[in-house]
Amino acid sequence: MITSMDWSSNGQHLITCSEDRTLRLWSTREFQNKEHRHSRASIVLDHVTLVRFTSETRVVALWLALADTLRLCKIQRQGDRTLQLVPLCADFPRQHKAEVIAIDIAATGRFLMTASNDTTIILWTMKGVVLSSINTNQMQNFHVAVSPCGRFIGSCGFTPDVKIWEVCFGKTGEFREVTRAFELKGHKAGVVSFAFSNDSTRMVSASKDGTWRLWDTELEFRGQRDPQLLLSVPLTGDPKTLQIALSPDGHVAALASGGDVSVLRTATGEVMETFASLHGGYTTSKLAFDPDGRFLACCGGRLARVFHNAPGRHAAAMHLEGAARNATSDSIRRRLLGQRDKELAALHAINGTKR
Repeated sequence: MITSMDWSSNGQHLITCSEDRTLRLWSTREFQNKEHRHSRASIVLDHVTLVRFTSETRVVALWLALADTLRLCKIQRQGDRTLQLVPLCADFPRQHKAEVIAIDIAATGRFLMTASNDTTIILWTMKGVVLSSINTNQMQNFHVAVSPCGRFIGSCGFTPDVKIWEVCFGKTGEFREVTRAFELKGHKAGVVSFAFSNDSTRMVSASKDGTWRLWDTELEFRGQRDPQLLLSVPLTGDPKTLQIALSPDGHVAALASGGDVSVLRTATGEVMETFASLHGGYTTSKLAFDPDGRFLACCGGRLARVFHNAPGRHAAAMHLEGAARNATSDSIRRRLLGQRDKELAALHAINGTKR
């Protein structure tokens, strides 16, 4: 069973880990080939349940199931398709009292986050020193993540909201504090999943109340006190198995329920494409766009699947065309139409390839 996956910050690699005690590293250059070759590392006397790339693409954070700890490792090649994982420091000390369900790393490299399925979030330095601990007061954490910009931490759980904290550092890079930033309120049951856009100005959430929602979280620039609800759309499928991901530009969201994955346009909520029964009867366990929005990856059971983000290209082209119609000058209109044409060319290239 595949337990976790992650994209590298440069979008050139996908890493997966499994209960078979292996880590597998895939290059996006191989995705166009008929045979998807990969490199493999073995975990001695343990297996990895969670994996994340650091800002350095050759360093990964691993949560070890039996050791019940976090380990930072450098990936080194041994031969053509064999990898060795070299620990960079001592394993992190045990601090959680419940099962760890999430690890994440700020893009800035300033901190690392672990979260357990009680109400605990712990922030660490990259050397394993505790910076701060957060009690989410959500009865049980379902999902916790660091925003792509590295500024915020979000959590959702048994309560019908998503809580967002800001991790504050001084001018010289020293850690200062964690403060409450805002909340996404309005769902009528527990929120099971959420996601940020690349610049954290948009968020999506999926709830057991049978809806997914799109939020405007560009608060600083507009002087808003609370996030603005932009869209609320009914869901189909089992709410307990919901996962949601947001493309880096915020134009499309991917929603997984059971073994099905749908890609939706955030401007309207319409379903643009659906992939059914992807994992041979297994539920989708992970779902993520790559940092450039070119691909959508998901895994479940023993399978990891990667799709071209064709709906995202289409949605971006429609957005640019609409913006061009409302442009205030010919030069801006030409620039927007040129960007639209690039998206359409990329879409045509995708349609000429095989998924």
